[in-house]
Amino acid sequence: MSKNLTSFTLRALIFLLCVSVEAQQTSKVPRIGYLLETSPSGGAHLFGAFRQGLRDLGYIEGKNIFIESRWAEQRRERLIPLAAELVRLNVDVIVAAPAPVGLVVKQATSTIPIVVAHMSDPEELGLVTNLARPGGNVTGMRSLTSELGVKRLEILKEAFPKISRVVVLPGAGGPEVAREAGLSQEKRVSMKMMEAAAQTLGLELRLLHWKPSDPDFRGLFRAMVEMSAGAFTVTSSPVPLHYLAEIVDLPRKSRIPAIYPQSQFAEAGGLMSYGARWEDFHRRAAYYVDKILKGAKPADLPVEQPTKFEFVINLKTAKTLGLTIPPQVLMEADRVIK
Repeated sequence: MSKNLTSFTLRALIFLLCVSVEAQQTSKVPRIGYLLETSPSGGAHLFGAFRQGLRDLGYIEGKNIFIESRWAEQRRERLIPLAAELVRLNVDVIVAAPAPVGLVVKQATSTIPIVVAHMSDPEELGLVTNLARPGGNVTGMRSLTSELGVKRLEILKEAFPKISRVVVLPGAGGPEVAREAGLSQEKRVSMKMMEAAAQTLGLELRLLHWKPSDPDFRGLFRAMVEMSAGAFTVTSSPVPLHYLAEIVDLPRKSRIPAIYPQSQFAEAGGLMSYGARWEDFHRRAAYYVDKILKGAKPADLPVEQPTKFEFVINLKTAKTLGLTIPPQVLMEADRVIK
């Protein structure tokens, strides 16, 4: 009887031990890598939107999810080591943005799922093989960078028909910082579409070269003056938001019309903005993370693209600069700042 009791007790202990080990395995808290090319301050609104998206889905940081955030601080040479660090940490998913960051992460791992929060021309860049069935380990959202860049040129020409030369500030720096990890291809795709549209609109595009990690705004202003800029625009990227006030000031000092990709520029005194909100991309990235953590494969998660765009006009800035916005353009605006 004693021997039977001892045997039963031993089996019970083994059973409880197995249950305990299994519980520990099933309660493993997922770790998410989050890599942006901007700084913590410049990307705070994006990171906040991503974390809010996770909270909306029931994830609580430090309890049932951990986030390993990394920031390149506008220094693209930092992207490769930061991506390698997240791979060494063996995180469950890596969220990256924009497309050049996604390219670096893809080069760092072919096994860890990658969600690119916003990527321009993902098929042309080789991030995915197909928008409906991405294949590989990358999925996310298409930002329509090229198409929206064209739309902004059309708005400029409609609002100011006499302009003939538009200076373009590339959102993530010029060619001198775009060579690492094949990053120049993204700019070629975007600028090619804009140049074709500009030719149709009777516009000449001039590209401003700058280094986001160490920008010289006085030099940029001098370059704009030398180019005889008639209007100004910025291509889509989170990086310019880090220098929002300085970039808004560039065309204002020349008293020329400008249009930006995010509404924050118009709210800060820029003349016009047209585009999708970057926060929406990052909030939606949480949806992809949730699907992947529940067993979905990036290869089977279609790449989404935005359907909501906002056109903002700062009428107060127009009056300050002595510019007149035609009534038909004002009527097209979703929001007018007076």
